[in-house]
Parts: sequence; C-alpha cells; structure tokens
Amino acid sequence: MENNDLLKEFPVKGFLASGVHAGLKDQGPDLGMICSEAPAAAAAVFTSNRVKAAPVLLAMEKIASGRCRCVIVNSGNANCCVGPSGMEAARRMSAAAAGELGIGEDLVIPASTGVIGRKLPIEKIEAAVPSLAASLSPGGMGDFAKSIMTTDTRPKIAFARGDIGGKAFSVAGAAKGSGMIHPDMATMLCFACSDIDIPANLLKESLQKGAAASFNRITVDGDTSTNDMALVMANGVSGARVESPSDLKRFRNALDAVLLDLARKIVEDGEGASKTAEIIVKGARSDDEARAAADTVAGSSLVKTAFAGQDPNWGRIMAALGRSGAEMDPDRIDIDFDDVPVARNGAGLGDGAEKQAAAVLEKRAFSISANLNMGSGRASVFTCDLTAEYVAINADYTHRT
Repeated sequence: MENNDLLKEFPVKGFLASGVHAGLKDQGPDLGMICSEAPAAAAAVFTSNRVKAAPVLLAMEKIASGRCRCVIVNSGNANCCVGPSGMEAARRMSAAAAGELGIGEDLVIPASTGVIGRKLPIEKIEAAVPSLAASLSPGGMGDFAKSIMTTDTRPKIAFARGDIGGKAFSVAGAAKGSGMIHPDMATMLCFACSDIDIPANLLKESLQKGAAASFNRITVDGDTSTNDMALVMANGVSGARVESPSDLKRFRNALDAVLLDLARKIVEDGEGASKTAEIIVKGARSDDEARAAADTVAGSSLVKTAFAGQDPNWGRIMAALGRSGAEMDPDRIDIDFDDVPVARNGAGLGDGAEKQAAAVLEKRAFSISANLNMGSGRASVFTCDLTAEYVAINADYTHRT
C-alpha cells in the first residue's frame, strides 16, 4: 500500500499534523503533533512491559474517557525511569499543547520515545510548542512521521479508504519502530486517525483486534519497549457513520489494512535488517499452539542469522519448533521455504532441496512454512534477519543520542 502522496497531503478530513526540531536530537524533526479540528472519539493500547514510561501512564489515565483531540510526541528521549520529574514533564508537555491549541488538557495525549533514564528537557519542548502548533496543516503528516523516528531509516505512513452508505471515509496512520520490536502490544508508536463517526467502545474493540492481527505479529529482536502505544482518533467529519455490523466491518477492513501495512514497514525497517520473512505454522492442535511455535521460530537468533547468511539451515527451524511448547511429533513435520520443500516427515530432502532453498533466501522477502500435521491450528508472524549491523547500531546507542 505504498502512497508517497501521503508525505505531501494528509487526506483525513478534520485532522492536521506537524513536526519541528525542538533540540532534543542534534538534527531533524523531534517533536510532532496530530490534532483534530473537531471533537473525536479515541482508543489506545499500550505496552505490556511492567516498566512503563511516564507518558504511557498518563496516557492510560486520559484515554479512559474515550476522547482525545491531540497527540504530542517527542523522540530522542523516552521520559522513562527518571523519578517524579517524568510525570511532571509529561503533564507539562500536555499542558503546553492544550494551552496553545485552546483545548482541555484532558484531551491531549503525550508520548515519548528514545533513550531510557535521561530526564526530558521539557523546557525545550515548551519553547517549541508554539512553532509546532503554528505548523499544523493538512499536509503535515510527513513531518510528523519523521519527528517520531529514532533508529528508523525512513518514515512509515499508511492510508486506506472505505465507503458507508455512499459516504467515503479515510483512515491514515504513522508509526515508528525499528528496534525493541516484539509481539504483545506493539513495541512501537503508532498514531492513526479517521474521519468516520464511530462510538468509542467500538473504536477500542476495533483497535484491539487490529493490533492483535498486525503489531502483535511482528518481531525484530525480542525486546519489548517501555513506551509503546497505538492510538486511534475518529472525528466523524466525513459524515460516514458506523450504525450496523456491516458498517463496522467496512471500517475495520480499512483500519486493519493501515495497521498491517505499518507493521510490515516496521519489520522491513528493522535495525540492520536486509530481509523480511513471514513465519507460517499450520497443522497445529490449536491456533494458540501454532502462534507459540511461529513466535519461537521468528524470535530465534540462530534462525535469523541463518537468514542473514542465506543459509538454508532448516534444522534450526526444527529445533525452534521443538522448544516452543507446542505439541508435535517430529516425524510428522514438513518445512518449506516459499514453495520449496526442504523437509518432509521430519527428514531433510537432500542437497538439491537445500540449494533451491538457498536461492529463496537471496530474496528481500520470503516465507517459511512449517506444517505440524497435528490439527487445524494456524498462525503467522513477520520477522527479519539478524545482521552485524544490528549489533553496530545497538552497541553504542546511548553514546550516539
């Protein structure tokens, strides 16, 4: 769903966005804002990590109302594990945006991403908020997407349209994430908005299901961040309204498309990644067991380094399956690289098959399928390879930020 025009125009009615340089990073935008010109329903899901950053805790309080008009996000500093000053800074960040926009402070959700354990220089943010608000525009989504990047190499934006009763609606989203990416909430930041009219409870249910089918199906490095959130706002400006199950399905199709597109872009931009892979497990006793098996393969460092080296080492996949906790009979397992069979009934098919599998691994994107032949359970997870560049990026992260 590539749409480069999204960097020039924000096509969701009633929403404005911006991104500016506040001095939190050496260069480039590091403070962003998305604002609805009309009252909006809102919902969010948050990191499962028990260590949560101050803005996450504050956002969890505020989103309980089911309303939000503005999100303000900084990069370069996580505002996490800094003591009481963290919550004070998060509140001041919200207050600065609310004051500049002339809206209630309860309608502003803050978010932060960056290095953990450093106090947030809130004065820099407060000084930049007037410029940030003045820069809000329908075409500001590109600057916003850039402002929330940390180790990302490119901004991530997605867009979808739908129709209800002859009235068109749009959904757009921006996300950041490159490292600390692992399922069970999003392990990243995502902000989506729609001009559809939908009750807050249905919006929340839609986001939860959408996140489960997208962000909770990706892994880069197995680490779960302290700052993750995925938030969606809907202001109803398009005139399209969710009034029936079929209406809700149309909205969910659009939202799911945006979230899945963003999730895939995060994996594609995984720190140091040169390849992406969809790990598919089928024939499990249940979907849950299939998911456990897929997660284990997708998170295996040995499997991921084999991908990086274009080594068709299917034995590492078998080993990962075996320690996943899923019920299986090793003598019944089949493994394919794309459509190339490499193992049947738990045994390899020889050098010829491995040579064909090695050719599959030369591609930028491919799939690995494992059939346990135990039942009808199925699951898939997106992952990437693990390269020396990942180590280089993370070995001195705090020294570079």
